Formats: sequence, structure tokens, C-alpha cells
Amino acid sequence: MPNVKSVLIAGVGGQGAILISRIMTEGLMEAGFDVKQSEVHGMAQRGGSVSTQVRFGDKVYGPVFGKGEADILIALEQMEAVRYAPFLKPDGVAVINAYRQESAATAAGLFQYPEGCLEAMQKQFKCIVVPANEIAEKLGNPRCMNVVLFGACCGLMGADNVNWEDVVRKVVPAKALELNLAAFRAGLAAAKKQE
Repeated sequence: MPNVKSVLIAGVGGQGAILISRIMTEGLMEAGFDVKQSEVHGMAQRGGSVSTQVRFGDKVYGPVFGKGEADILIALEQMEAVRYAPFLKPDGVAVINAYRQESAATAAGLFQYPEGCLEAMQKQFKCIVVPANEIAEKLGNPRCMNVVLFGACCGLMGADNVNWEDVVRKVVPAKALELNLAAFRAGLAAAKKQE
């Protein structure tokens, strides 16, 4: 399918993967792209894995894509990057939060959090690693780390005509708007440092 890009957003329930996909979808539609989106919630309410897929281009026939087809992987947590790595194209780019979120199973001591997640991803793919949680905490609220990561991926989408700040204004609730605009800008700056 010519001129179609596929983005996979992966995280743990409550990290804000769905909000990222809503901002992305809104902006891409405004830019005139045909856009399709799907969500897989899993055990989201219990801290389980959550993913959403966004496809956009001249003409998109369905929202779902398979392994080896994602142009961009946005991972809101290190282990989720590894879990969803098989979906990334060999020349795809992973935007990864340099954060480790303990699952209920690792917190209870049933499993150990795997070591070397970032290193494994960097050996195989081009990666933009962003300390999104750290940036969000400095901004005053760790919950905006998802928008930090979204800002970090904007330059990869090839949608330079989109005013992403205006899209954030439309999608994010007014009470959290200034925080999320700051998070978006911080993510953009963090990605630029790695160019």
C-alpha cells in the first residue's frame, strides 16, 4: 500500500496510550490524511498491556497491521518496547520512555523485571530514548509523560503541516492544557537533541 504509515503505541493501563492515539488521529485527519485507529485494552484497569494502532495515508483500508509493519513504535515503558518490537519494520523507529514500570507480578516478586530492554532495542532498531517520566515530573505531574513521548515522535510522522499544539488544545481537557502543552514542547526538544 503506497503512502501509508503505521504507528503502534504500547504501554501499561493508565499510562495514556489512548490519549496519544486520539491526539495523533485528530491531527492527521485535519491534515487531510485518511486515518484508521484501533485499540486493544487487555487488562488495562489492572496495569496490563495496552496497545493502539494508527494507520494513515492517501487511502487506508483498515486500522490493524501485523508483525513487521509498524513504521513507528511508541513505547511508554521499556518492557513494552521489547514486547511489541516484532511489529516494527527493520528500518522502523522506536520512541521509548526510559522508564521501568513494575507490573503487579514483578512487584509481588513472582517475576523479575528483565534487564537490558533498552540495549536490546538499540541493537536492532533506530531508537529515540526519552526520559519522559523524569521530564514530566520536572513539569509538575508525572501523568503527562505520554504527551512528552508524543512530542518526541512528531518529527517522524511526515506530517509537518499539522499544528500539533492546536490539536493538543482541542483534545486535552482545559484544566490540564498548559501542562500538556509544556510536555509536548519538552518532548519535541528531547527528540531534537538526538538528531
